[in-house]
Amino acid sequence: MQYTPQHFLFEVSGGVATLTLNRPERKNPLTFESYAELRDLFRALAYDNDIKAVVLTGAGENFCSGGDVHDIIGPLTRLDMPGLLAFTRMTGDLVKAMRHCPQPIIAAVDGVCAGAGAILALASDIRIGTERSKTAFLFTRVGLAGADMGACSLLPRVIGQGRAAELLYTGRSMSGVEAERWGFFNSVQEPAALLDAARDYAQALASGPTFAHGMTKKMLQQEWNMGVDEAIEAEAQAQAICMATQDFHRAYHAFVAKQKPQFEGN
Repeated sequence: MQYTPQHFLFEVSGGVATLTLNRPERKNPLTFESYAELRDLFRALAYDNDIKAVVLTGAGENFCSGGDVHDIIGPLTRLDMPGLLAFTRMTGDLVKAMRHCPQPIIAAVDGVCAGAGAILALASDIRIGTERSKTAFLFTRVGLAGADMGACSLLPRVIGQGRAAELLYTGRSMSGVEAERWGFFNSVQEPAALLDAARDYAQALASGPTFAHGMTKKMLQQEWNMGVDEAIEAEAQAQAICMATQDFHRAYHAFVAKQKPQFEGN
């Protein structure tokens, strides 16, 4: 992908794109412009065949502190209702774009992961953290509902209804150890090893059957609203499509080639 970012860092290596929120002096907050650019980038990834997986991280020792107090929160207090709705729909569109892009997204989370930053991690497919990370869905701390950018839909599916309700009502921070225990983090790494661990994970996915990974992500998304019978039929169709791909044929022939010497030796 030939892409020149305006509000974050972006690099591609070996089929893995690393997207780095890059305002470390303020714990990598988001602005109106960075929200929109992130939304547009994840939408564009749906049409990029060279990028197989994405790592999302923050510069310095923090992931993302959420919406910038001066660049977003202040201006929002001066908007009318149509303007506020346009903003909340735009932020929601970023989550939709992340969930609908076919590439698996691995969030590498260190330090502060708060507000909209916590939603970016939540909207990712895999989350790798550190013990010192602090994740907070702190919307109620600023007089807003915990229902923001899909939080009331996504978070219960990751950590369960009761735990999600606690975090969304209170806005309290969840430590890295607690986040791993509750299933929010897939694993916890030392801070110095975090980015490499996320990139290694992404590289392993990028080296695999990428069309099938995209199908898995699509089905994980679509089956939330299906009954079991509908899900089984949808998966039958999805799997039949994957069986028609070269990845499936290559995997079969590679298996046969590996087993052949063993059979010949017997």
